[in-house]
Amino acid sequence: MESIKKDKNLSPHPPHGEDALRRQAFQIIILMGIVSLCGDITYEGARSITGPFLATLGASAAAVGLVAGAGEFLGYAIRLVTGYLADRTERYWVFTILGYGLILAIPFLAFAGNWPLAAGLIIVERLGKAIRSPARDTILSYATQKVGRGLGFGLHEALDQIGAVIGPLIFTVVLFLHDGYRLGFSLLFVPGILVLVVLYFARQKVPAPEKLEKPSPSAGESDGKKLPRVFWLYTFFILFSMAGFASFPLLAFHFQKHSIISDAQIPLFYAVAMGVDAVAALAIGKIYDRIGLVSLITIPVFTVFIPLLGFSESAGMALAAIIIWGVSMGIQETIMRAAIADLIPMARRGLAYGIFNTAYGTAWLLGSGLMGILYEHSISYIIWFTVIMELVSIPLLLSVRRLGTGNRGKP
Repeated sequence: MESIKKDKNLSPHPPHGEDALRRQAFQIIILMGIVSLCGDITYEGARSITGPFLATLGASAAAVGLVAGAGEFLGYAIRLVTGYLADRTERYWVFTILGYGLILAIPFLAFAGNWPLAAGLIIVERLGKAIRSPARDTILSYATQKVGRGLGFGLHEALDQIGAVIGPLIFTVVLFLHDGYRLGFSLLFVPGILVLVVLYFARQKVPAPEKLEKPSPSAGESDGKKLPRVFWLYTFFILFSMAGFASFPLLAFHFQKHSIISDAQIPLFYAVAMGVDAVAALAIGKIYDRIGLVSLITIPVFTVFIPLLGFSESAGMALAAIIIWGVSMGIQETIMRAAIADLIPMARRGLAYGIFNTAYGTAWLLGSGLMGILYEHSISYIIWFTVIMELVSIPLLLSVRRLGTGNRGKP
């Protein structure tokens, strides 16, 4: 009893202690969801038009592609290092706040007078995402134990994607009314600053988020110094399943090349995908909490249908592909992260999220690049490539489920 009284994060009355922790867990999930919502308004709004904006500053198509590719790759690859450091120092809030602070590089694009400077600001924001993501996901993993891994990550993803819809729509309105990029970037100072304000309140509310999770014995918990075998099988599952996932830019390229939809409809399709992502995240999160790791089978199943529908010449099938693409993104951003929290010991979770994100980004980069090359030869090659990658991923998933059942305690 005395130890409970000394901990300001626990209730002094044991019967109500779990209820208090559950309320705190919901609060931190909602607050971090609002942080992600404001963050997505800022950087997803910018990402929807950075290509055309760089072009107005004199950047070539090759430069635009290089900036986008370098930013995305660094944004994922460096998470391996930041995840390790977050675990080593246990300063999860420091990494989260520092990473989100760099999001202010985006509204400063309003003052960029040349494309190299603008490119530098874009890459700085991507580095910020690399710094914050493993630490933020680790904080969320502690909170989601109290409310359900799938529900917690699903709720966070849903709020995140609301911002991903609002951001591009802001630029749509600004460009329609004023025909200028700089006003749009200037407006992004508002959500950018709100990110830091809400983070401050979240940090004050739960300064020690690790206290929200009670360590439980599991297959991987016996040795906190190394990652369990199931994690590496899970990583290979991520590599193969994501390598076969068609990227939105490639789909959009196909839509434009074959005049399947108008140029103005392409960002609208992206907004639709983000909205579907938000709804799917909540649904799949609840399913994950109910049936466990087996729900990950939805990733290869949905992924196969995207190139089959998306690379047709029908607007209706293109829309269907985008809806499935949004569902797939919601699944990836929710239960892929939730599974890490269930499979990995608390002491190594930041590193695990760093490795997971690095594998995820690398697979997407290499897979998308190869699909782009295959597209120049035959669309059927893309379909076969996707089918093969997803078929290879399924046995790996079955092994993960078999070994990971002990961690979840679910069939």
